Amino acid sequence: MSDVAVIGFAEAPNVRSTDGTTNGVEMLVPIFREVFDQTGLTKSDIGFWCSGSSDYLAGRAFSFVSAVDAIGAFPPVMESHVEMDGAFALYEAWVKVLTGEADIALAYGFGKSSAGDLRRVLALQLDPYLMAPLWPDSVSVAALQARLGLEQGIWTERAMAEVAVRSRAAAMSNARAQLSGQVSADELLAAPLLADPLRAHDCAPVTDGAAVVIIAAAERARELCERPAWISGFEHRIDSGQLGARDLTRSASATAAGTAAGAAGVDVAELHAPFTHQELILRDALGLAEPVLVSPSGGALAGNPLFAAGLARIGHAARQIISGAAGRALGHATSGPALQQNLVCVMEAR
Repeated sequence: MSDVAVIGFAEAPNVRSTDGTTNGVEMLVPIFREVFDQTGLTKSDIGFWCSGSSDYLAGRAFSFVSAVDAIGAFPPVMESHVEMDGAFALYEAWVKVLTGEADIALAYGFGKSSAGDLRRVLALQLDPYLMAPLWPDSVSVAALQARLGLEQGIWTERAMAEVAVRSRAAAMSNARAQLSGQVSADELLAAPLLADPLRAHDCAPVTDGAAVVIIAAAERARELCERPAWISGFEHRIDSGQLGARDLTRSASATAAGTAAGAAGVDVAELHAPFTHQELILRDALGLAEPVLVSPSGGALAGNPLFAAGLARIGHAARQIISGAAGRALGHATSGPALQQNLVCVMEAR
């Protein structure tokens, strides 16, 4: 099996717009061009394509097929799809390259979250027998998780607000971010509650966007990138989907994924935390203490395009290595209610 490295990354501007269609082509074509310009590749060089998106979000069956128009109908390509974040599509692409079925693979994710009622759509991922019929929306489920941590003294509302402060300040250096700027915790805490105990700043914004990552086997990676981000560990773990069957103030699956992927000793970590308290949970679960730099892109709180935000976290982590800013970086993606599923990708310079 060959070593595999990330050699290119691009993301669309994180915006919220009710204009346009939901097939993703308009978002994907520009970033495909951007990542090809970075690497000097063309579409014909890609041995395997894999996408992450959701028919539920788009509101029609096989919506990802429309997005394949961004690749082109001819010549035929080896292509696959996951009904999850693009980070999980990258995992499938990684396996393809790792086993020698392709030398170069491209994973992409896209979502137009503004096209529907996102909080209601995400209720469909809950247990269909006991929870989904009650229609608890995604923000309310997260609020339940946040309240448990507050009641147990694990975190405070100020600690949550400080996560948002850091996120928006960091996002000022990210031209594609949706939310950025200098704010104080006191300003944020003065805002009204959205879903007790969560305020607007505690929740990732509704975002439309897309991301793309290119990976390559060892020989090609060295040819195409001066400083590839070598994938040293890539793991996915899952907790129970039943909210009452696990401790919502902890993330056992994130800890297990981080341990298996070799998360110890990273310089930078990009966390896919759609809520402020979830960043606090993930920091603890992955053992991210000072001086580890967390989410220098601003993270999901600065822009959270569903089905692309997790892939973007891996891309931003890889960019830290490719640019020479870090020697070892972690990218994280989550899926499901209250951090149910967690994927960790650890990369390093060699």
